[in-house]
Amino acid sequence: MRKNQQNIAYNDLYGVCEHYFGKPRQAGTSHAVFRMPWAGDPRVNIQNDKGKAKAYQVRQVLKAIDKKEAM
Repeated sequence: MRKNQQNIAYNDLYGVCEHYFGKPRQAGTSHAVFRMPWAGDPRVNIQNDKGKAKAYQVRQVLKAIDKKEAM
């Protein structure tokens, strides 16, 4: 995912988010919303686009993972 944010399967990104952030606070719609473990109301929102994850959302997830690991 880090080498290429294009053509990532939505289900793969969803699994990565569940691993790092737990179950989504919203799911079952076209979006899944994951809360981040830091203060405020941060969240990562991912969207299924015909079975693929959107590249900008993959980048957001990777950035959130980096921030979580730096804590």
